Amino acid sequence: MTLPLSVLDVVPVFEGGSATQALSDTVAFAPKAEELGYLRYWVAEHHNTTSLATSAPAVLAGRLAAATTTLRVGSGGVLLPNHAPLVVAEQFGTLEALYPGRVDLGLGRAPGTDPRTARALRRSPEGAADFAGEIGELRGYFAPADRSTGIVAVPAADARPDLWVLGSSPGSGALAGSLGLPYAYAHQINPRDTAAALAAYRNAFRPSADLDRPRTLIAALVSVAPTDDEALTTASSYLLGKVLMRTSPHFDVFPAAARAAAHRWSPAEREFVRGIVEPQLIGGVETVASKLERLIGETGADELMALTVVPSQDDRLRSFRLLAEAARIVVSAPL
Repeated sequence: MTLPLSVLDVVPVFEGGSATQALSDTVAFAPKAEELGYLRYWVAEHHNTTSLATSAPAVLAGRLAAATTTLRVGSGGVLLPNHAPLVVAEQFGTLEALYPGRVDLGLGRAPGTDPRTARALRRSPEGAADFAGEIGELRGYFAPADRSTGIVAVPAADARPDLWVLGSSPGSGALAGSLGLPYAYAHQINPRDTAAALAAYRNAFRPSADLDRPRTLIAALVSVAPTDDEALTTASSYLLGKVLMRTSPHFDVFPAAARAAAHRWSPAEREFVRGIVEPQLIGGVETVASKLERLIGETGADELMALTVVPSQDDRLRSFRLLAEAARIVVSAPL
């Protein structure tokens, strides 16, 4: 048994930093993930969000590919209704032509922003309603034999990335299965429906030219440290940020580690944070190994993708190294 590990990066911006610094940190971190043996490195798409510097996943994925040699790179994901499918095919076809066999195109249906910004992006309400149709159009541009539209996406016709459907509900799982595409589930967003969504995916799966059997990954919030308390402390900037998103009228960036350490948590805040932490992979190595074993056992996921949002690059690297250690404990456990 093996459990591939991958990275999901939202390029977080912390107090005292900037979006430019966050992007620089991401580019510097990708080769380190590659050295640790991580399989893929995906970047998200967000707009008009000053705490997340991920507005252009195709551009950033190209830079990450240039900074690495074997790591798969891609989008987690491109929010397809924000874009013309032809443009997405051209962008990711170009990436695949430049970095053959290393590009993933994860597709989501959410706007990733507020309604006003969505309109500025020329988001199509019809596209959101017909996500399956938009995926079908996109797939058509990667099929060299299909000339029904009279449009060829160069170089997509001969440079095809791996397509994934992203989601956080059983409905998205069923859609991915019916399309015969691999499925990436956002456990960090909706942990309650993880097992149900993956079951819906497998039940609906129909083999396609892309995939002959179900293939899944789970993205989870991860913070691993030598002890449970230290892991929680390391994650506290992100957790306080989640609190401030709900309570502050002007949330701009994630709080610095010193601010998080000095924060006096109210009982309501502690309860809110506990609800985030418990289903995610936050703790010491043994704790995370136990949680990971249970999560994989309940869902049957083929791969884990880790989202680690911490201010310190050293803490982040340590977390990914210790996660790999926890995964080795899981895969070596007797049946």
